[in-house]
Amino acid sequence: MSDAPLRIMDLGRVPYAEAHALQLRLIGERREGLCPDTLLLCEHEPVITLGRATQEPWLRGSRVPEGVEVYRIERGGEATYHGPGQLVAYPIIDLRERGGDIHAYLRDLETVVIGVLSDLDIAGRRRAGLTGVWVGEAKIAAIGVAVRRWVTFHGVALNVQCALDVFSQIVPCGIPDACTTTVSCVLGKPVSLDEVRPRFADHFAAVFSTL
Repeated sequence: MSDAPLRIMDLGRVPYAEAHALQLRLIGERREGLCPDTLLLCEHEPVITLGRATQEPWLRGSRVPEGVEVYRIERGGEATYHGPGQLVAYPIIDLRERGGDIHAYLRDLETVVIGVLSDLDIAGRRRAGLTGVWVGEAKIAAIGVAVRRWVTFHGVALNVQCALDVFSQIVPCGIPDACTTTVSCVLGKPVSLDEVRPRFADHFAAVFSTL
């Protein structure tokens, strides 16, 4: 484990392309030891991202929903949606200092999400053979990462109070019968990103032992 402090950057609502460009810059800085492990927290304007494993057809309808951008990106996994009301976390982590175990890293990210949900009295769970976090049979958090020269990027999308209609128009994470939910839906009341963001940062720091 690294003894270096964890840097947390709250980007607010930011276009997907801008957050992606920042990740690419930070990968190089982290690899060269010019910055510590960094956790980027943000939300995006409506966007569908297609990971390396995306197969056709990933779109249920004949066209992409109006106002939604589409990006093919480097992360693992298939199609997912990001939009306002969803907390997105991009950890820039040097796995050389953490044993170089990518599968353990994915499980650690799930642990972070499950801890956040537990704080909110929600029982999150894993599903065997899949990556992400579910509440009952509904997926509440998607996880898709990439690693470049042992430095991670991309990450976690936790549905807090985002609209779910776009999820019904794609094949989310390549699971044809997948249903999705949000923290607000599970609790039956509005929950803001401001309530969830600091909990995520705290659990991330605890799991990765960097603070």
